[in-house]
Amino acid sequence: MSDAPQLPLPASAPHVPVLLQEVVAALAVAPGETHVDGTFGAGGYSRAILAAGAGRVIAFDRDPDAIRSGEMLAVESGGRLELVRERFSAMARALAERGVARVDGVTLDVGVSSMQLDQAARGFSFQADGPLDMRMAQEGLSAASFVNEADEAAIADVLFHLGEEPKARRIARAIVAARPIARTGELAEVVRRAAGHHPGMKKDPATRSFQAIRIHVNEELRELEDGLAAAETVLRPGGRLAVVTFHSLEDRIVKRFLRTRSGATPAGSRHAPAPAAALTIAPSFHAVAKPVRPGEAELRRNPRARSATLRIARRTSAPRWTMPEEEAA
Repeated sequence: MSDAPQLPLPASAPHVPVLLQEVVAALAVAPGETHVDGTFGAGGYSRAILAAGAGRVIAFDRDPDAIRSGEMLAVESGGRLELVRERFSAMARALAERGVARVDGVTLDVGVSSMQLDQAARGFSFQADGPLDMRMAQEGLSAASFVNEADEAAIADVLFHLGEEPKARRIARAIVAARPIARTGELAEVVRRAAGHHPGMKKDPATRSFQAIRIHVNEELRELEDGLAAAETVLRPGGRLAVVTFHSLEDRIVKRFLRTRSGATPAGSRHAPAPAAALTIAPSFHAVAKPVRPGEAELRRNPRARSATLRIARRTSAPRWTMPEEEAA
């Protein structure tokens, strides 16, 4: 048993993170270790990592509301938790500024948090009407700016590529015709009419469009790619990486990253040869585990967990990979 103070989740916590026990087990926290929680949110993972014995947790979140909500936990931790208002892709720079060269674990819980979804004023969800915002950092391009200012082709591309929406062109045309759109309820109704909404449908037709616009506004896929590379940079040999994703686009990025970095990329053929980097660079990750998904008990407690996937790997002692674009910079 660790001598570290136990920090149980209070009854008032907004939510218990998805796959919490599985993430903590994968991290194999040892007393005194330093861990990064790249997506602090409501603080569930940070609290559990501290309770498991970590000596220090440096938690990132670009949402100022999340940082403010974590201040009490930082006080309760006795200085073991440090909150950083920053994108997790910037962890290497932010850690260096704090004199931290390497960490023992990195946890990323990708996408929008339940705390953000449940606040109508943040405009992430159409479950309750609110301003069409969706900005995690509460600055920069808003969803309203995008749907009201982008041209039809750009909107259709976002809906198709980031929402995997088969009716993207029809919906984009309807959005442009309905402008200006200021509220989540307005946008949801426009999408439903364009996509075809029938009583009894299992999935609201607006779901994919809202997902796509949110991902675009927050540059979530690029942030994930950059965040994985940053984790590769800061993890010590033997350090653990745990990433929880919530839809196929995110999971595909993590799966591809770990396959490539572990040397498991297919050898290729004369028609599609393997990338030269995969043949010449030593693997930077190993012990890539099979994906973990929530069990029935967790799904009963939290239906939002149904699409969650956890991927886990360990850092080797090999240098971080340098991509061609980095070499050219």
